[in-house]
Amino acid sequence: MMKEEEIERLRGVVRDCVSKHLYASAIFFADKVAAITADPADIYMQAQALYLGRHYRRAFHLLNASQIVLRDLRFRYLAAKCLEELKEWDQCLLMLGDAQVDEHGNITDKRDYNIMYLDKDGEDREINILSAICFLRGKAYEAQENRAQARLWYKAAIKADPLCYEALECLTENHMLTCEEEASLLSSLHFGPEDGWLSSFYSCLIKKYDKENVVEAKFRELEQEESNANSSGKSFMCTLRNNTDLLACKAEYYHQCGEYQKCFQLTSVLLEKDPFHLKCMLVHLAAAMELGQANELYLMACNLVKDYPQKALSWFAVGCYYYCMKKFDQSRCYFSKATSLDGTFSPAWIGNGNAYAAKEEGDHAMSAYRTAARLFPGCHLPTLYIGMEYMRTHSFKLAEQFFMQAKSICPSDPLVYNELGVVAYHMKEYKRAVWWFEKTLLHIASSLSEMWEPTLVNLAHALRKLKRYNEAIAYYEKALALSTSSLSTYAGLAYTYHLQNNFTAAITYYHKALWLKPNDQFCTEMLTLALVDESQLSINPKTESHHNELLI
Repeated sequence: MMKEEEIERLRGVVRDCVSKHLYASAIFFADKVAAITADPADIYMQAQALYLGRHYRRAFHLLNASQIVLRDLRFRYLAAKCLEELKEWDQCLLMLGDAQVDEHGNITDKRDYNIMYLDKDGEDREINILSAICFLRGKAYEAQENRAQARLWYKAAIKADPLCYEALECLTENHMLTCEEEASLLSSLHFGPEDGWLSSFYSCLIKKYDKENVVEAKFRELEQEESNANSSGKSFMCTLRNNTDLLACKAEYYHQCGEYQKCFQLTSVLLEKDPFHLKCMLVHLAAAMELGQANELYLMACNLVKDYPQKALSWFAVGCYYYCMKKFDQSRCYFSKATSLDGTFSPAWIGNGNAYAAKEEGDHAMSAYRTAARLFPGCHLPTLYIGMEYMRTHSFKLAEQFFMQAKSICPSDPLVYNELGVVAYHMKEYKRAVWWFEKTLLHIASSLSEMWEPTLVNLAHALRKLKRYNEAIAYYEKALALSTSSLSTYAGLAYTYHLQNNFTAAITYYHKALWLKPNDQFCTEMLTLALVDESQLSINPKTESHHNELLI
């Protein structure tokens, strides 16, 4: 008969084999220990070794054969994990029990979970087993394409234990919640006294449409150095300033603000430090697309396809390269390949729709956007793009409906307000257009960049229609401070001066507009009129311009 200390030594061998990834050895020794002791903890250790060695069917049979699976949550959870790997989703859900969850992610019936589980020695902090079970239920429902139930169980998982980061990742990465729902969920979590940093970090992970000072304050809170004393009494500084996850969040924020150059510079530095940080790669690709960095997209696509041929991100990168080169048919093929590899990869669905829209294939674009809107109810972009497609076909009422729907999903994105202003302008509702454009400027998180120049021009056009000429001129000039390459700005400014009978200024700006586009019909005709008006004014100072205002 083997002595207890010899058995304990063998258990140590099993643990060491697992830590060194020698799973066949771990299985061999764990099998002997379990045979000698018949202790539930040793049977569990054997099942763990089998699971890690990818013997899922055998591990499940071992767990299921022991009656302990009915009364120990750890046994039940591991058995369900085996069924997850075997893709037997109905059986997996049955194994996890009959608990119910309400619409806020609160478990309403815990009878099935009010059972004991094996104690684990040591001082390591554990994630609540109930949280892990809720998360696995969410995964099973998502695999069955029941995304409504999956969302509830992911919420239940992170509510049961805020340390279950994977649940929050699924909710945010798969756009399962609106902006308001994300903020509400975060505020409902009960963090431990030592988890203040985690609460701050999670607030950086959710959608970042707050004002610049609010978002930057969140980052500063995590980046500031704190002095901690170690066991020897010496203090050391701890900070997350150089953490790649946090910096990737910051890059995402810059991209959302339209600060594409700042975003690209940050992701470039990050990828030198951690070349395989996939979330950072996605933001880097998006910034490179906006900046037209075709060479960078080509290199990224080649490396990703070589290193991760089975990941949707790799083929999405190839699609981005072809999209940047305006080869929309090829880009669409690769976006479709990305969605076939991972149906929950939202950028590829939106990219697919954009590639169709670029070729004015409206029906196909709408189909891709509608699929994205159905799959990702927390993402407002598909709905926004549907509205833009309706606007392209002059279906302004329908466009407005979808823009309002996008606003209800994400009430903080200034781009939504800009589009509502544009549609109001086209419907000749100029007061409403001004109101929406002014709201756009209020919702811009950071300082005005070139990205928002069209909004200033749109607002100036609407003010001109309302004969508020001085205000219109002020916004045209603000637009020129951001970009001097817009024909619309110079033409609008010239025309406004023309309407004020300031023919000299009008002629100056018509010339600047024609320098950008020499064959522009409107500016050519209006310049001729302005020259005539100015010559008449020099002959008869009381002469006024009597032409009607045109729509530009």
